[in-house]
Amino acid sequence: MEKRICLSPRLMAIAAMVEEGSLLADIGTDHGYLPIWLLEEKRIPSAIAVDVQKGPLLRAKSHVEERGLSSLVDLRLGDGLSVLSPGEADAAVLAGMGGPLMARILKEGQKTAETFRYLVLSPQSDLFSFRHYLLTNGYRILDEDMVFDEGKYYTVIKAAPSRQGRGEEKGERPWDYIEKAYGRYLLQSGKPVVLRFLKKEKEKYEAIKEGLFLAKGGRAEERLSQVERELLALEKAIATAKVAEDKDGQ
Repeated sequence: MEKRICLSPRLMAIAAMVEEGSLLADIGTDHGYLPIWLLEEKRIPSAIAVDVQKGPLLRAKSHVEERGLSSLVDLRLGDGLSVLSPGEADAAVLAGMGGPLMARILKEGQKTAETFRYLVLSPQSDLFSFRHYLLTNGYRILDEDMVFDEGKYYTVIKAAPSRQGRGEEKGERPWDYIEKAYGRYLLQSGKPVVLRFLKKEKEKYEAIKEGLFLAKGGRAEERLSQVERELLALEKAIATAKVAEDKDGQ
């Protein structure tokens, strides 16, 4: 028996959000480790592994064959959801790409995306814009997680098409700017990693602010105003996360 694959903290956080028994499509599968691990853990019965590049897909194919899983993993070359038909999978993972690309994939593959029961999404940039996209394009955010892996913070979002998820609850409070920027469920999680991330972000913006004080001109002043607004938002986010962490530690 071959040694079990060890997933990175980032991939483990993604795997943790995959529900048992899901017919999974892994979009941007790269080396194919995620579907292999889920299959070997008996979490899913089968998977469709998709990548837009031939190189990564060939690596995934090699790994799948080595593990004797060729009959359970359908490997496909293509862009996003374009190689899937509605109903072939009931869940999807999109990871290892920026928020704008992820939003494009969901938009272009809307007919397929709206048939999923849920999606596990790990955008590597533009989190505010990506959360805003989800919340204004028929998705409901169900859960969030954050991990620190090889010097970087990664966010994982579980979402569902609103008609297939829990739906918009009557009277539910709309997400505000701070929640879209830093995650409603992350701020409520009480996890120390969230507070560490927020403090690091505050340090980053404080350094930018200090540099802008030395600059001159209208553009610098405009940017300074934006940075000061972000610092205020971060202070509120840190306060919320601190309350949650203190509560969780009791």
